[in-house]
Amino acid sequence: MTTVHCVRCGQDRERMAFQPFQNEIGKRAYQEICGLCWGEWLQMQQQLINHYALNLRDPKAKEFLFRNMEQFLFSGGQVGA
Repeated sequence: MTTVHCVRCGQDRERMAFQPFQNEIGKRAYQEICGLCWGEWLQMQQQLINHYALNLRDPKAKEFLFRNMEQFLFSGGQVGA
C-alpha cells in the first residue's frame, strides 16, 4: 500500500484502498486523506444518515453529505450544518 501525508491528521499513513467517488472531492480525498481518517468519516456519515433519516436517492441528501464530508475531512469543521 502507498502512504499519503493526510491533511486531516497530519500523519504519513496508508492511503485508502480506492477512490471513493468519481468526482473532484473523491479524487481529492483519495490523494490527501489516509485510510484511518476515511474510516472515521464513514462512521460520521452513518451517524448523519441515521440522525437526519437521509434518503440517499435524494440529490439534496447527497449534497448535504458531500458538504459535511468536505468540512469533516478538509476543514476540521463541525458536521451536521
